[in-house]
Amino acid sequence: MTDIRIPLAGVIGNPIAQSRSPQLFRHWLKTYNRAGFYIPIHVIEGNLEDVIRTLPKMGFVGCNVTAPHKVDALNISDLATDRATLIGAANTLIFRKDGKIHADNTDGYGFIANLKQGAPGWAPSIGPAAVLGAGGAARAVIASLIDVGVQEIFLSNRTRPKAEALKSSFGTKITVVDWVQAGNMLEDAATVINTTSLGMTGKPQFRVPLDGLRRGTVVTDLVYSPLKTRLLVEAEAAGCVVVDGLGMLLHQAVPGFERWFGVRPEVDVDTRAAVLA
Repeated sequence: MTDIRIPLAGVIGNPIAQSRSPQLFRHWLKTYNRAGFYIPIHVIEGNLEDVIRTLPKMGFVGCNVTAPHKVDALNISDLATDRATLIGAANTLIFRKDGKIHADNTDGYGFIANLKQGAPGWAPSIGPAAVLGAGGAARAVIASLIDVGVQEIFLSNRTRPKAEALKSSFGTKITVVDWVQAGNMLEDAATVINTTSLGMTGKPQFRVPLDGLRRGTVVTDLVYSPLKTRLLVEAEAAGCVVVDGLGMLLHQAVPGFERWFGVRPEVDVDTRAAVLA
C-alpha cells in the first residue's frame, strides 16, 4: 500500500514559543508548494527521549532541536554525522525509514553560509578570527572556521576554563584571551564573531570595548533580537562590514528542509521578510 501521509516536522525546545523557525518553514512550504507541516514542540528535559522516539510513529520525518536539548539529542540518536560528533550536539534529526534516528549539526554550515552571503568579500585567508563566547554556538562556529581553512582563532569567554576546554578540543589554532582583555584581540582580527547572548533582548548588555575594531573588519553577531545589536551598530560606525545573526538561523534550516520536504530552498529577501513579519 502506498504511503500517502503528509510529512510532518517541527522544532523541539524549552522554551519554544519564541522560535521563528515555524514562520520560516511555513514560508518555504508555501513558496515551493510542498505538502507538509512544521510545528513548535515544547518538551521538558526528562521527556526528550520519549518524545523523539514517538515522533516517527506520528508521521514525523524529522525535527530541529534547540536549547537546551542539543547535546541530549545527539546522545539519543542512533547515528551521527562527523560534524555533529565534532561539535558534540545535534540541531537536526532525520527519522529514517529503517527506524534509526540520524543526527546532524547544521549550525556551522549556517554560520559560514550567512557570512559569505552577508559579506561576499569574506574569505578564510583574510586573517585571524576573534570569537567571543565558549558555549555550544562557539563550538559550532570554531569547527566551521577551521573546516573552511581559517588558520588562527582568538577565543575569549567570561569564564576562562570553558575557553580552555575548547582549545583542548580544537588544538593549536586557538589562542585563549582573558575576558578583561577581549577588546584587545579585536585589533588583530579580520573577522569578529559574538556567540554569546550578551546584547540580546532581555539579556545583559554587550560591554566589550570596541575601539580596537578596524575599518573593513567583518563583524557578525549570532544574536538577532534585536537585529542590529550594539556590537553591529558600533562596528558599522567604525567602517566594518557587519552581518546580522538572522541569516544563520535561515541557512542552518536549509539542509533539513531539503531532506524532509524534497526541495532545496533559497535564502533570499522574501525569506528574511517572512521571518521578520
